[in-house]
Amino acid sequence: MIDTHLGGCVCGAVRYRVHGNPVVGTVCHCRFCQKRLASAFAVLASFKEDTVEMLQGEPSEIEHRSDESGRWLRMSFCPTCGTTVSHTAELRPGMRTIAAGTFDDPTWFTIDRHIWVQSKLPWVTIPDNVATYAQGFVASPP
Repeated sequence: MIDTHLGGCVCGAVRYRVHGNPVVGTVCHCRFCQKRLASAFAVLASFKEDTVEMLQGEPSEIEHRSDESGRWLRMSFCPTCGTTVSHTAELRPGMRTIAAGTFDDPTWFTIDRHIWVQSKLPWVTIPDNVATYAQGFVASPP
């Protein structure tokens, strides 16, 4: 039996379900993630797109083109409360990344890597047993 996990935005207008485990769990320390989330980093769980099911609400989208890579990132967010729920990336076709803090229980998956650590804030400590990358990480397609 495949595990399913539920999540959604702060106000509950947008809800989703994922089936199975993420392909990868990532913490991103890039300046864009820091600014867009008003936080030290983003915690991300990436899934094959066909394992993510929108249950309720119609998220809005905005596209950002990276100053560094020139590639696009499309963020999906609740049009009512503004919570970023997920994103897709030009670099990873067929994948949908869930903003891990939006899971009803965000404790069930593991972090495999920290990326863009060249932008990491000095007071953030990364565990020794997790892979780190100065910039992004380019994986083979799933």
